[in-house]
Amino acid sequence: MIIDDPAVKAEVERVFATYEAALVSNDVATLERLFHDDPRTIRYGAAENLYGMDAIRAFRRARPSQGLARDLAGTVITTFGRDCAVAMTLFQREGAPGRVGRQSQTWLRFPDGWKVVAAHVSVIDDAPGAGASGA
Repeated sequence: MIIDDPAVKAEVERVFATYEAALVSNDVATLERLFHDDPRTIRYGAAENLYGMDAIRAFRRARPSQGLARDLAGTVITTFGRDCAVAMTLFQREGAPGRVGRQSQTWLRFPDGWKVVAAHVSVIDDAPGAGASGA
């Protein structure tokens, strides 16, 4: 198995960027398209545990559309073979000083493209001197 094949990594970086743009602009249709439509897909959020695409879809459609902008830092995308990747990133929002968000996603390649099959989002107090860079 090849880890971090440059061509595969570039694909995942592109779809990750598409996801991020959809997230901050509340493009629900794109967000739904990028999650695997399956009852086994899981998204643990900052305040919710969502099991299955129906629950994820309901959350996305009810979520406020304001205050979604964020700055990413320390993004790491690792690919495993041609069909699996993990994306990890830290984020900060202007309205939440002293807090750092963490996001992890497991991406799999399906016949219709890359999809998130598991995701986790959490927010913690930012460690003094560490910043969202994770350093």
